[in-house]
Amino acid sequence: MSRPAGNVRLKAARVAAGFRSQQALCDAIESAAAEMGLHGLAVSTRQVRRWESASPPWPQPEAGRVLVSLLGQRLEELGFEPPWGSGSPSRGAQRQSLLAGGTPVFGLAEVPAEGSAARQPVTAGADYRAVTQAHRRLYWSVAPATLHPAVLAHARLGCALLPETDGGSRKTLASALAESFLLAGRIEFFDLRQPERARETLLRALQAAGEANDPLMGSAVLGHAAFIPGWERRRDDAVERMTAARAYARRSPASAEFLAWLDAVEAECETLCGNPRTALHLIGHAEDTLRAGSPHQTPAWMDWFSETRLAAFKGNTQLKAGHLPQARETLKLVLADLPPESAKQRTVVLGDLAAVEAAAGRPEDACRYALQALDQLGGTWYATGMDRIREARRTLSPWQHERCVRELDDRLYGWETTVSALQR
Repeated sequence: MSRPAGNVRLKAARVAAGFRSQQALCDAIESAAAEMGLHGLAVSTRQVRRWESASPPWPQPEAGRVLVSLLGQRLEELGFEPPWGSGSPSRGAQRQSLLAGGTPVFGLAEVPAEGSAARQPVTAGADYRAVTQAHRRLYWSVAPATLHPAVLAHARLGCALLPETDGGSRKTLASALAESFLLAGRIEFFDLRQPERARETLLRALQAAGEANDPLMGSAVLGHAAFIPGWERRRDDAVERMTAARAYARRSPASAEFLAWLDAVEAECETLCGNPRTALHLIGHAEDTLRAGSPHQTPAWMDWFSETRLAAFKGNTQLKAGHLPQARETLKLVLADLPPESAKQRTVVLGDLAAVEAAAGRPEDACRYALQALDQLGGTWYATGMDRIREARRTLSPWQHERCVRELDDRLYGWETTVSALQR
């Protein structure tokens, strides 16, 4: 039985470019990456062997960019098959699918080189970005089940338009497309509790950020991706993604707020994995970073973090560490400082305050906060907020026959709340 030949296209292109060994290609990739400003990118001979195998994995965005630059061919021409499939309908078929409400090819590998026949006007990137910015603002007030299909359809449109743009318009569109995928992934994970779907969507966000050569957006995507293994208590995977997020952040001027957010994300992952002391150290570092400040501006798309949001992370970690008086004080200050439009975060903070009072043996106060959180959910649904309420209710088990707890159960498991939760 003959052995599979492997990825002969890549091997032939490597040899033709003068790289006689896999190690020579590794060295060339690292050297070219440094020249392109991609410091820290490293590729091992093991990785090259996988690329030259019969089933080569799709390269990570930055490695793929360097590989294309060195060998002068697109990744598909080098024998790689996109993770979303190689079959690519025509642009006409894509547009027809969009108009019919279908799903076209949902990836970026089929984007041809600049100079193809169909062209969008130079305003296309800015026009597409304007809709992305509107979705960003609507996230805080529109029901997630209503907004999500619109964001996803907008991302599909971006995938269809990207092959028809070039130059600055192409970069603008790709960056806005990355933000659209990131927003869709955030809704899927935080609002709808669909981690598997969020994982795939965030991968596409990272690919779009690579297409835009936007390392700060790439860092934001990787930070969000770390939440998934963090909530699943897979600490090693969460730490690895945070390491990658920090590496991307070093490749672009990052503001103090952005760097503090990375600390906060890692702190939440450590808290979820049972390491509140490590988490409190990370939050302390984030507070120091915010106090020190930075000359760099926080990107407009980063509207999910502030000093008040960092305090909310801190209050939850203090709760998990058993520091109840400190947690109560921190969370009450957060509740007072949250702006009116932060309805989703308010639900989370109220749920945490309920858990603090339950842990302190004050069931009536716990139920009062939990009922306020349910009132908030009635106006703005947030799956993460409902999770916090349920966590607080579980800690109220010793008082489950008390009147206040029964009244909470009547609301928590009422027709409207239960049906609403199941629908979402």
